[in-house]
Amino acid sequence: MKKSFYPYVLVCFLFVTFFSCSNTSRQSRQPVSAVTLQPLKKNYVFGEIVTVDVSTTVKNGEIKNVSVYYGDKLIKESGELNFSADVTFNMLGNNYLKVVATKTDGVENIRSFPVLTVSDVVPKQYSYSVINNYPHLKTSYTQGLEYYNNFFYEGTGEYGKSMLLKVNPSTGKAIQEYSLNNTYFGEGITILNDKIYQITYKEQTGFVYNIDNFALIDSFRFASKEGWGLTNDGTNLIMSDGTNVLTWIDPDNFSVIKSVQVSNNTEPVYNINELEYIDGKILANIYTTELIVEIDAETGKVLSEINLNGILNMYKSSSESVDYMNGIAYDKLNKRLFVTGKWWPKLFEIKLNELE
Repeated sequence: MKKSFYPYVLVCFLFVTFFSCSNTSRQSRQPVSAVTLQPLKKNYVFGEIVTVDVSTTVKNGEIKNVSVYYGDKLIKESGELNFSADVTFNMLGNNYLKVVATKTDGVENIRSFPVLTVSDVVPKQYSYSVINNYPHLKTSYTQGLEYYNNFFYEGTGEYGKSMLLKVNPSTGKAIQEYSLNNTYFGEGITILNDKIYQITYKEQTGFVYNIDNFALIDSFRFASKEGWGLTNDGTNLIMSDGTNVLTWIDPDNFSVIKSVQVSNNTEPVYNINELEYIDGKILANIYTTELIVEIDAETGKVLSEINLNGILNMYKSSSESVDYMNGIAYDKLNKRLFVTGKWWPKLFEIKLNELE
């Protein structure tokens, strides 16, 4: 019995020893960093400088380096276990701080910390005056609006009813139109280099048309789960997707150039819908409201808020069914601003009045 028992015990011992050694928790070998922000706040203001204190513990082995990132930007790399780094929060919205601690054997640990940064600008407040009003097709569920060469171009939505229209301003009637396939829900449009670009709601698909005859000349895919508004800065397309993010897209190969988060001085601004780019600023409808915000295209800061409350009141009867405001167009030559909405009977030229 002894001859058969001891080999069995030895085999078990070796098996347990091997199993324990080969399955040593990788986590126990990882360096662990403790991070403290000074000051520690719920929201930070654009341009605010924050001190990041990093303290790293290594249970075994040696540290190679500890790196601090703000978004994808490296702020500081150090071979010390304890150090500090100053970070300027110059990206709006929801971003992150990341600390990567790496040992000489390659084992690393990554810790991320969300950071919410709001604008340092208090938005100016504007009301409006109606300069002119024009007829607007009640059948148009307006998703995109452009003024180009004395005509309105309009993209409309809803499955089975989505269209691209060229509209005579004096009559409000379409003089040229293109119907999207019933599987597409049309959204924002923009005109760039004599082409019309149109995106769709949930299909992650955009279309490119010849502006002269509405011939479909190209299509493209985009990564955002939803497409809402579309404009351009003269070089690239700018798209909204219902969040607080604006995305710049190359109009030739449709790659993403950059993205910017939009925020006012208290919080990120969501439900950004139809867009119009004007001299480095972007006007945007905020979905389900009668509010238009003016956004700095470089930073995403909300510079002003335009309240168009009541603009449609005197132009519709109680029996008429209308939907939310949506549609902003700009006449660059004559510096005229136009607005309308989904199923609205009117399209308005307005003047902005700054409030004291």
